[in-house]
Amino acid sequence: MGVVNVTPDSFSDGGEFLDARAAVARAGALVAEGADILDVGGESTRPGAEPVTLAEELRRVMPVLEAIAASSLPHKRSPAVSIDTVKAPVARAAIAAGVSIVNDVSALRADPHMAGLVAEHGVRCCLMHMLGEPRTMQREPRYGDVVDDVKAFLEERLRFAVDAGVPEENVLLDPGIGFGKTVEHNLALLDRLDELAALGRPVVIGTSRKSFIGWLLARAVGEREPVPASERLAGTIATNVLALERGASIFRVHDVAPVRGALEIAAATLGARCRKTFRRSPRS
Repeated sequence: MGVVNVTPDSFSDGGEFLDARAAVARAGALVAEGADILDVGGESTRPGAEPVTLAEELRRVMPVLEAIAASSLPHKRSPAVSIDTVKAPVARAAIAAGVSIVNDVSALRADPHMAGLVAEHGVRCCLMHMLGEPRTMQREPRYGDVVDDVKAFLEERLRFAVDAGVPEENVLLDPGIGFGKTVEHNLALLDRLDELAALGRPVVIGTSRKSFIGWLLARAVGEREPVPASERLAGTIATNVLALERGASIFRVHDVAPVRGALEIAAATLGARCRKTFRRSPRS
């Protein structure tokens, strides 16, 4: 899953692809690198991010989604397109433009109309765990047992989605690495990711360039500040390979080619243990 941020304030590439033409070029490059899904988002969810208005989010993402739908991306098969939003009106417009996955970081909690919309249109949805909201989620997050708590949350949200009419096979689950978690919480989730995979739905993992990687890399060399996002590829690759081994099957990343290459080698090495998890992503 290749990331297309159409925002001025994302932590890793804020502003680089705010122009629709730049975003579409970015999408084409990601597909050429091997992305099966393009995840387009117009509202940053980095720690401390402020929400944007409905009108502004639509203004950012719709030209990109429409251009992607109308373009011939450099790939023998068309990628699935995902909309990263918590707003049902944005998801509705995106679905009309050809989107087949709704990536909702609130797990259908932010907008009471989102679950019904997903069910009505028969699209897939990704339900993510987040403690609080982007503005507050990193203020001393606490858990009893982070893995047990996240698992219980995802299980409850899966039941909610199914009760709202979303077929279970249309639901993806994301533990929300970095969303209201300390470095230690993130490491525990990665270490015990198999417990979340046991819920029976595809697990989406999103560690790409995140700050906990920056802190770990800094800690390893005795630095007091995290290494910048542009220098976190090695950690991104390592965490995704570990996630593959523990049952993740969809990998949301900024650097598609190197991560995909690492996953291909890891899957070949691990053989049957990963054959069921490292597969082509679901499509429309």
